[in-house]
Amino acid sequence: MLNDGPLTIDRADGKNPGTRIFRLAGPLTLRNLFELQSELRKAELPALTVIDLTEVPYMDSAGMGLVMNHYVRCTTNGTKLVVSGANSRVMDLFKVTKVDTVLPLASTIEAAEA
Repeated sequence: MLNDGPLTIDRADGKNPGTRIFRLAGPLTLRNLFELQSELRKAELPALTVIDLTEVPYMDSAGMGLVMNHYVRCTTNGTKLVVSGANSRVMDLFKVTKVDTVLPLASTIEAAEA
């Protein structure tokens, strides 16, 4: 089942200095978001954080809450967060909750870094 799989996190520096990319693979749900939450909270905020959801087939409300909480943290501290690669299922969640009107979204990591 889509929402029962593990979440893997690949961390990388972006093309530009001060950019940190988190490439996620697997569902982002309450069951498996704690490692990502810990990573985002303990890390010093870069100028730009990109959370790439290209390989995330499903996100529940807890996953969306984590992304939004980090967006607020970034905004409060004068840094940027962009979410890239959300598929239609995740975009539907963003649209229904109106998160798409607040959260900066990009189709690819390259577009997020631009």
